[in-house]
Amino acid sequence: MLDAAGGRTPSTHPALRHCVALLRLHLASPSLAAAKQLHARALRGGVPPSHPLLAKHLLFHLAALRAPPLRYAVAVLTRVLPDPDPFSLNTVIRIAASSPRPRLALALHARRLAPPDTHTYPPLLQACARLLSLRDGERIHAEVAKNGLATLVFVKNSLVHLYGACGLFESAHRVFDEIPLRERNPVSWNSMLNGFAANGRPNEVLTVFREMMDVDFAPDGFTMVSVLTACAEIGALALGRRVHAYLAKIGLVDNSHVGNALIDLYAKCGSVDDARRFFEEMGTEQTVVSWTSLIVGLAVNGFGKQALELFGVMERKKLVPTEITMVGVLYACSHCGLVDDGFMYFDRMKEEYGITPRIEHLGCMVDLLGRAGKVEEAYDYIVNMPLEPNAVVWRTLLGACAMHKKLELGEAAWARLVELDPGHSGDYVLLSNLYAAVGRWADVHVLRKTMAKDGVRKNPGRSLVELRNSVYEFVMGDRSHPESEQIYKMLAEIAERLRREGYIPRTSNVLADIEEEEKETALNYHSERLAIAFALLKSLPGTPIRIVKNLRVCGDCHTVIKLISKIYDREIIVRDRSRFHHFKSGSCSCKDYW
Repeated sequence: MLDAAGGRTPSTHPALRHCVALLRLHLASPSLAAAKQLHARALRGGVPPSHPLLAKHLLFHLAALRAPPLRYAVAVLTRVLPDPDPFSLNTVIRIAASSPRPRLALALHARRLAPPDTHTYPPLLQACARLLSLRDGERIHAEVAKNGLATLVFVKNSLVHLYGACGLFESAHRVFDEIPLRERNPVSWNSMLNGFAANGRPNEVLTVFREMMDVDFAPDGFTMVSVLTACAEIGALALGRRVHAYLAKIGLVDNSHVGNALIDLYAKCGSVDDARRFFEEMGTEQTVVSWTSLIVGLAVNGFGKQALELFGVMERKKLVPTEITMVGVLYACSHCGLVDDGFMYFDRMKEEYGITPRIEHLGCMVDLLGRAGKVEEAYDYIVNMPLEPNAVVWRTLLGACAMHKKLELGEAAWARLVELDPGHSGDYVLLSNLYAAVGRWADVHVLRKTMAKDGVRKNPGRSLVELRNSVYEFVMGDRSHPESEQIYKMLAEIAERLRREGYIPRTSNVLADIEEEEKETALNYHSERLAIAFALLKSLPGTPIRIVKNLRVCGDCHTVIKLISKIYDREIIVRDRSRFHHFKSGSCSCKDYW
């Protein structure tokens, strides 16, 4: 076919037809080098650089790459400006949304180079989610509704993901509920599950999963990672084991992401032997993430030396640790009091593996020094660190000051926290603990009045215990449980047996200016003791008891649980805010260093 000037029309140009055919052929195994060669061949063959068909197929090929080249894709698009077709523009928006520069997707859309269609909005919402830009996301949501596209399932899936990523899990659930049951697909369910999991709502994850199973919707690997994460969060080992059996039944246990989540589950439920056993069963499926999961799991369970030994094995296998691996290694050193080893690994991380220390690594070093009683050195380390210390770093120092009664440095840390993160209830509690520990009760009262005036509420101690596939929650002094009368009778029996063992309450752990007898009563009703009393009543002799607590275990409860493990011949595993304690036969895995 000839055009008016006697030449070939571009769509029938043999070089164009040939290159388009080859670009399609290479889609099964796309290659940037091949795309550039075919692009060059088309141009040498006389195809105009601005030909929309060439741009369309070239961009489609680039989008299929594992790491699409954003700059090249934008250059191809600009060749067909000012009138790119919606397909080409959407393709570049999709590439930008998943690139390290997701804001470019929003910038391209703002230029209105082509009218938006059904495929425009999912990548734009993905870009907003990656940027955690709720404001942009809500603006795009409004535009979607205005254009009559808000009912499309893939748009709603993207909205669920956006709101979940931005922490608005209730908004995410509201959009999810608007999707008709028959239209929900794996992305719908997984976006909702992940939204709840990422926002620390494990019970809601399990509720949505039950809804999913009730309608016979087949889960995939992403589904099960969210479910296992939820089980780990609440310490539901029995439920996690049932999920593991189900995974084996449906053939997902070999999925590497699922495998890593199983290691994490067993480690976070304090079942280190199960975590190690499954890690070994993974065999060739082990990845650096698998090694990291087990190293971190061993470290937080108080088996720091085993964690460091495993890291040595990993190095001998020539596996390269990640930033997270090194956080686990430094954490192991911190919780075992291995100060010199910690600094040795920190130096090796930089020199041998080329990992630039992040604030998490620097925070581990502050924790390492602070736990070891080197509080002045920890302060100097913060002052001279290469990154600006954040609130977590200063909070770590304040915790060390409270532990070691370093008042002046503690007040310095508090001053920085007031600037960086005002109103954080945990900081008030730490400073109050420090004042009380050095006997400055007047300052304690002033601080608590300030908390009340500013509306700052202290998080109450809560403990979870799993029994017979159910998880029970207890709060300090809680009498809401239907069997509270029996629980408090059991507490009285425990108290009597403890006294016969020579136990004397450490009332210094009750940081209030009240009578000694009241302090003893307050200690006896800590949430973990209620949970243990309930577990002793309701479980068979010899059965391990697993507790998850939202706050750090106090020194008195630590002593008491050691004695209970001996008196009642029970292994008791307590996961508190920062680590695990494995109590057995009167001793603890932390060796009283925590």
